[in-house]
Amino acid sequence: MSGHLDNDIVIAAPLDLVWRIANDVERWPELFVDEYAAAELIEVDGERKVFRLTMVPDEQGRQRSWVSERITDPERHTVNSRRVETGPFLYMHIFQHFAEIPGGTRVRWVQDFEVLPEAPFTTEQVADRIGRNSLAQLLRHKEFIETEAALA
Repeated sequence: MSGHLDNDIVIAAPLDLVWRIANDVERWPELFVDEYAAAELIEVDGERKVFRLTMVPDEQGRQRSWVSERITDPERHTVNSRRVETGPFLYMHIFQHFAEIPGGTRVRWVQDFEVLPEAPFTTEQVADRIGRNSLAQLLRHKEFIETEAALA
């Protein structure tokens, strides 16, 4: 069984600023609150970035890490990304779209994934966790980027 999540938020900031901050992978530990301890670029080839994300330690002190690939399309303001090191997932794909609208920029995240049968959790459990976390992180993006826009 696959998981599918589709969330969005409007950020009261210009498209170019939202795009620039949201796609600055090296700033993700600052942008994603209580999520990433480190974001290390491994390879950059034009609009394609390969990078390692390391999570903040969980309640048991474990830190998870994986490699992802992200391809940005600045003309369409879209991003396609996927986990290269899939860990407990059969696949994890994320599509993002940024659109200028009255009052700011609409940011949309679409996440499609499936966990491996031997994973210690179900797709439904992951969908619930990712769903809650995505909404919290979108709110964090809004707060962070709107603050940056006010300072600019």
